Formats: sequence, structure tokens, C-alpha cells
Amino acid sequence: MKKLFIPALFVLVFSTTTFAQQFATLDKSPMDMAYYPNNFAHDRKAGEQAIIRVIYSRPAKGGREIFGKQTPFDKVWRTGANEATEIKFYQDVEFAGKKVKAGTYSLFTIPGEKDWTIILNSELDYWGAYSYNEKKDVVRATAPASQSPTTVENFTIQFDKKADRQGVMKIAWDKTVVEVPFNVLP
Repeated sequence: MKKLFIPALFVLVFSTTTFAQQFATLDKSPMDMAYYPNNFAHDRKAGEQAIIRVIYSRPAKGGREIFGKQTPFDKVWRTGANEATEIKFYQDVEFAGKKVKAGTYSLFTIPGEKDWTIILNSELDYWGAYSYNEKKDVVRATAPASQSPTTVENFTIQFDKKADRQGVMKIAWDKTVVEVPFNVLP
């Protein structure tokens, strides 16, 4: 019996370890998704349609100095971590004062101390901003940056409704908040 037990135990441990290695470990900056209207996918009502969806990764502050240090000022940033953030407009909108056709775009930003440049780019599936091509920009606009009274530990994008057919996309991390207004076009 002992002669069979040891080899069987070895095979079990080896196969379990091999099986576990086939799956990636948890990402330090997990992917998240935000909709406008908020909680669209979760609270969807019959006949309701999404207007905007953003897919992004959420890095943590982790005691670091973020803007101006970890994420430099005046350089194109992927707006999160890992793959470049993607934003999908299900219908035409006016985004940061610029008309944008329905479609999916990469969302890049250029953080500044007082203002951020918001960029919608037609190329998708970027890793970071390493192969960012300014010639593919569809929209460039400026949005003011403000200071939050509290620290936002994990990078966050969310939407707030301001009025009928109007809202704001909030980008927040550390003590910085950027609000990008939008209007849903008829």
C-alpha cells in the first residue's frame, strides 16, 4: 500500500501545481467598467439603452506620489494601468465640448497641474501609451483638474447625471479629480 501511496501523492501534487500554473495570477490593477447611465448593466430597465461605457484598469496609490511623480505631468498617459482605457459611445455625443460619433475609442489623457488634455483616439488594443499615435486622435479637449478633500486609493472613472441628456465623466485618483462634461445628442 505504501508503495502505491507515495507515487500517487507525487502525481496528485505535481498535477495540481501544473494545473494551477495554467491560470494567471490576480492582476495588481484589476479591470473595471463604468456605464452611463450608472449601473446600467446591473439595473437595466426594459427599453433603456446605454449611452457610454468605459473599460479601464484600476491601479492603487499604494503610498506613492501619483501625479507629477508616478504619472508625470505633460506626458500622454493610458488613463489607468495595463491596456489603454477604451470608451464606447452608443450614440453621438458632445464630449468635452466636441462632437463625437458613436463608436469605440482609446481614451488617453495628458495630466497637468491645473488642466488635463482629454484625448479620444481611433486606434484600439494598445498596451499602455507606448505606441500612441497622435495622428489617430479624433478629439482633443481640455478639462480642469481639482483637488479632492479625500484620497482616492484606486484609480476610478464614474459618471454623474447633471440634467436630462447631460452628464459628467469623473476621473479620480489620489487627490485629483477631473470632470469631463458631455451632452447626449438627439
